[in-house]
Amino acid sequence: MLKGYYEELFRLLDEAVDENAGEAIALSDRLADNPEVSGQEESSSKMHADLLKKHGFEVELPFLDIPHSFCARIKREGKAKVALLVEYDALPEIGHACGHNLHGAMSTLAGVAIARILRDGKTKGELLVIGTPAEETNGAKVLMADKGVFDDIDLAMMIHSGGGKSFVKYRSLALDALEFEFRGKSSHAASAPWEGRNALNGVQLFFHAIDMLRQHVRPEVRMHGIIVKGGDAPNIVPEKAIARFYFRAPWRSYLKKLVDQVLDCARGAALATATEVVWRNYEYSFDNMLPNSVAEELFERVLLDLGVTLSEPPEAMGSSDMGNVSQRCPALQPVLDVTGREVPLHTREFAELTKSRKAHESLIIGAKALARATLIVFEDDKLREEIRKAFLEAKEREANIV
Repeated sequence: MLKGYYEELFRLLDEAVDENAGEAIALSDRLADNPEVSGQEESSSKMHADLLKKHGFEVELPFLDIPHSFCARIKREGKAKVALLVEYDALPEIGHACGHNLHGAMSTLAGVAIARILRDGKTKGELLVIGTPAEETNGAKVLMADKGVFDDIDLAMMIHSGGGKSFVKYRSLALDALEFEFRGKSSHAASAPWEGRNALNGVQLFFHAIDMLRQHVRPEVRMHGIIVKGGDAPNIVPEKAIARFYFRAPWRSYLKKLVDQVLDCARGAALATATEVVWRNYEYSFDNMLPNSVAEELFERVLLDLGVTLSEPPEAMGSSDMGNVSQRCPALQPVLDVTGREVPLHTREFAELTKSRKAHESLIIGAKALARATLIVFEDDKLREEIRKAFLEAKEREANIV
């Protein structure tokens, strides 16, 4: 499907990927054997950065004073600017059960391949390979987006590992992580309970209010929480109780409206139980993934040319800081099957399979896809304009959703 002008350049890119695949696979496997959780990815980030530096990139580590982040740059005169994003944090206890070791290595390997043809004068443009730690918790991409890192990017991309299916049109939910602290007054629960004001009652009533709210919100909304503190002892009326919630919706504008309703629920629960309530964001807020039909069609063609079988995309899947990137520039996060059969993410089985032959083959295919898509964006001025137009139109459509 993508023949003619690009055929020789694709051949050169594929050769560069194949010749350097061993290093990327070794990197991925080493991360699998030595997983580092969010906020502790010192060795993982350095291994990526060192490999990129070896292949001619100028590397800044840390980047923007964000611990364990990096930005690797390589440029040959040209207007186009593409960012490949690298994840490498693992999950507590179960390691790389989300496949960040694999798909992070895809981006780095793709960067190595693009660097070669830039140095050889086969294309023009600027490539950034950006290490984005802590996706599983606070999401470094949120800070990077807020600081304007992606504002002048023509296309930001990364692939996410998948368990059994491949698709391009990834969607995610906007997310706010809120902690509610109810404050009451302690007293002896047996001898003088009337002297107390039960903060746990406030939390319990708040949970009931949220459950009642569910029937009056859009079906795509997700609200789920836990009690992280319910008191200190059964014979003491709890003076402090704390609950943490995730609130998610397909659009940031709708989520804002939802959170306003939630805060009313919290205020009402406090009023009804004679307690007080305060709240805070305990993690960064993630935006929903903004679709880009032009870029998605491009990447679908690239994967099909590489022999990847594509499935129909599911509904919005969880939340990701990649959504914040997509609100600042055209962005993609396709999902690529790395297991060859259906295996749930965030399981020990998935973590083990990230070192399989199928996973290594997928790493190579994913790197070729990212490299080819980068090349096309570098070369095609009209395509870049169409991608930018689709981005602006999607932002305008979403601004009108309430």
